[in-house]
Amino acid sequence: MLKILLERRSIRKYKDKKIEEEKINQILAAGKVAPSGKNKKPWEFVIVEDREVLKKLSMVKPKGGLFLAETPVSIAVIGNEEISDTWVEDCSIASAFIQLEACNQGLGSCWVQMKNRFTKDGGDAEEAAKEILEIPTNKRLLCIIALGYPDQERPAYKEEDYL
Repeated sequence: MLKILLERRSIRKYKDKKIEEEKINQILAAGKVAPSGKNKKPWEFVIVEDREVLKKLSMVKPKGGLFLAETPVSIAVIGNEEISDTWVEDCSIASAFIQLEACNQGLGSCWVQMKNRFTKDGGDAEEAAKEILEIPTNKRLLCIIALGYPDQERPAYKEEDYL
């Protein structure tokens, strides 16, 4: 496990290569088995592969999300605060599990925060992305996780990085 933790790095450049369905299913399974407060699992995961939708999402937060336009697949991590008052923490843990399994599958990933972030004109990034993804108003969008085969190299952490 430590090997994966050391190898996982935020990747923002991806090859134009489709991700196999089995890998996506494994990544989703990892998110679904993440621990949550009182085991309420207040999350939903929405797979986004449509290039036009990804391009629109990339423009919601151009300072931190432009690379979404070139991502083969992204996962929107949606929380339901009506199910659990710890939805942020629960969805964050699930998101971390998703990213770790992506690394295990030989994929790169990067978290694009939406909750409490702003569009380039000062609007609410979460609300703008929710509109694009047609997420109901009673649900929250924590983040969008980009996934793909890395088209950049980032060195693994070394022992001196964590000692």
